[in-house]
Amino acid sequence: MKKIAGRKSEDDAKIDLTPMLDVVFILLIFFVVTATFLSETAISAASSDNNNDQPPPENDDNRNILFEIGPNNEIILNGNPRPIIQTQIRSNIDRLKAENPAASVIIQPDPDSDVVTMVGIMDAARQAGMASISIVEP
Repeated sequence: MKKIAGRKSEDDAKIDLTPMLDVVFILLIFFVVTATFLSETAISAASSDNNNDQPPPENDDNRNILFEIGPNNEIILNGNPRPIIQTQIRSNIDRLKAENPAASVIIQPDPDSDVVTMVGIMDAARQAGMASISIVEP
């Protein structure tokens, strides 16, 4: 039988999918192996249920720096009725740390407040060199 120019035989018309399947399986194995080594980090929020320790008695020479965050993200420092703004946090921590170097920072956020405000206070405290930063429930 004569072949007509321009037409392919039936054997040439079949597509071999074996190499493509090999590549797909190799990619699948690659993604499965790399996905198992990914580890996510998170901040663990310790609740008061897990902490049965009693707080140490507070005396005048070991006065802590207390930041209260209200529901509208207003920041109250040491019970002062006048809220402070985000840019004043670091200077207030520096001032209070100079008065009492053994003090620690305690943050008491409202459940309706933003996490950004709390993290801003934590960053300012770390930049000021505070060794102890605690988060407590209201």
